[in-house]
Amino acid sequence: MRINQSFTIICLLLLFSIVPGVALAYVTPESIVAAGKVYISNVTVDPEVFFTDDSGTITFEVSNGASEQGIVVNHAILSDTNIRSTTRAYDTSSNIGPARYAVSGNIPQTRTFVFSVIADAQDGTYYPTFSLSFRDADSLYYRAPVKVDNTPLDLTVLDKPDTFSQGKKKTVNLQVANPRKNKVRNVALEVMGEGMTVNPTRMFIGDLGAGMKVPVNITITPEKATIALMRLTYDNGDNPHNTTVELPITFGEDKKQANPIMSNVQVKTESGIYHVTGDVNNAGLETANTVMVTALKPAVPQDPYKTYVVGALKPDDFGSFEVTFTAESGTTSIPVELSYKDTDGNIYTSVHDVKISSSGVSASQSASSFSNILPVAAAIVIVLIFIGGWVYYLRRKKQ
Repeated sequence: MRINQSFTIICLLLLFSIVPGVALAYVTPESIVAAGKVYISNVTVDPEVFFTDDSGTITFEVSNGASEQGIVVNHAILSDTNIRSTTRAYDTSSNIGPARYAVSGNIPQTRTFVFSVIADAQDGTYYPTFSLSFRDADSLYYRAPVKVDNTPLDLTVLDKPDTFSQGKKKTVNLQVANPRKNKVRNVALEVMGEGMTVNPTRMFIGDLGAGMKVPVNITITPEKATIALMRLTYDNGDNPHNTTVELPITFGEDKKQANPIMSNVQVKTESGIYHVTGDVNNAGLETANTVMVTALKPAVPQDPYKTYVVGALKPDDFGSFEVTFTAESGTTSIPVELSYKDTDGNIYTSVHDVKISSSGVSASQSASSFSNILPVAAAIVIVLIFIGGWVYYLRRKKQ
């Protein structure tokens, strides 16, 4: 009985003498000091700012700042309820070497831990915790800030016509802006709609940095009143997103367009050729390009001014014109066409009837009549002089 008790006591003493030795073999002042020189050298969040439900990655780079002693890590995990990790914990032991090992290339001085995550959160900043366990010391903890922001890209219509016209091409000026705090990739604009021709239908913009904006111009040629659907697509990290804007296409009179008006029209003839002169005034709010004046049938254009090019007329500007033509006898009026182009190259025309009988013909007749009157007037004067002389003679004779 005493022998068994003595044996038990001896075993316990031996056990107590061994356990502290084992503990000291793993947790020593040297290992604690070495663990204290391990630090998070870099954290990369991709995308930099998440949308709600976006997936991405958080990468931690762990470096050993010691110059001589390496450190063994055997467990790494990322935990948070809002930024949820979908990567299993790192349970394999790995050695992070000191600077001298990194120089030799045998053991890396930095280890990388990558975690796939999903943002199960609304707008705000969250701090998932990265924990790294050392084999011979306590753990390392690090809280990485992760931002969630649901602000989309902006698609703005900067300028568009007041109204559209059937079959007329019009330019719409757009702007794509990134109000987010991170870069987005693969930005593209697509425009679609029934009863219209759009150019271009799709435009690739590419990467758009935080705070950047890009002008985009498209042309729309509608055949009926409809709606243009403008869809902006982009990637936040590897997550696709889109913004949609509707542009109503309505028909009517554009109050801003150029409005050339013909005035001060005069007609004269010379050697059988009619000369029509006048002024063109732009009463609109936009520039009238390539303003031209042409006489139409039954007129037959003649040199030197078969067609007169006035040129571009800015708002409130004017220019003079002259067209020359011949016409068959008995023609009383001639249609004169006034045409111009807008900034999109659309051609607009208007026709004005110019009377030629009362001005040109009568002017010639007046000249002919005046030449016929001269001999008659001379004869009358001669007769009057003769009569006056005869009366004077009779009076002298009576005296």
